[in-house]
Amino acid sequence: MTEFFLDAYRDTPLFVIVLEAITFVFGIASVYLAKKENIWVYPTGLIATTITAYLFYRAQYVGDLLVNVYYSVMSIYGWYLWALKKEGTPVVRISRTDTREKLTGVGVFVFTIVVIFAIYKVFLPKLGTDNYIDLFVSGIFFTAMWYMARKKLENWTLWIIGDLIAVPLYAYRGYGILALEYVFFTILAVMAYLAWRKTLSNNPPIQ
Repeated sequence: MTEFFLDAYRDTPLFVIVLEAITFVFGIASVYLAKKENIWVYPTGLIATTITAYLFYRAQYVGDLLVNVYYSVMSIYGWYLWALKKEGTPVVRISRTDTREKLTGVGVFVFTIVVIFAIYKVFLPKLGTDNYIDLFVSGIFFTAMWYMARKKLENWTLWIIGDLIAVPLYAYRGYGILALEYVFFTILAVMAYLAWRKTLSNNPPIQ
């Protein structure tokens, strides 16, 4: 296990390793804050996603790059929504998706895959297996981020699925620190799902 991590970083510049370590810390912190329904999830997450976007830009992983650029944009949007209050009470509360929102989620998922596939074809004439997996995971994560901004419980289900796929994907690509990070993401996402479900049960949304 030690050799797996060390071998992947033997020829990696020190500053890249440091940046990965920073994203690890802030990424874990952001998921923990999301679990607590703490608005600081967004500024914390912005640091992680911005740095990660740069790392994937260096590696020319288009799909992963776009995912993190999208995360950054959605973090600003989610930050705005979570900050909205009416008479001291948050406007956006934890809830489940309705039929319209489920269909919107499917639309976001499909649109994401189509767009990133088109971009991949421009920059990479021949796609590898990991690129196709990347497309699928990108669709999941785009939808999860969309739901998270609206505090939909289902965002955690999607994060769990995507995180489980991302662990071996990043390990295969040689990003040992990111692979380990997604292991923690998976654990925290399960805990967050249970915490949000409990909150929803105790405080059902106003109809």
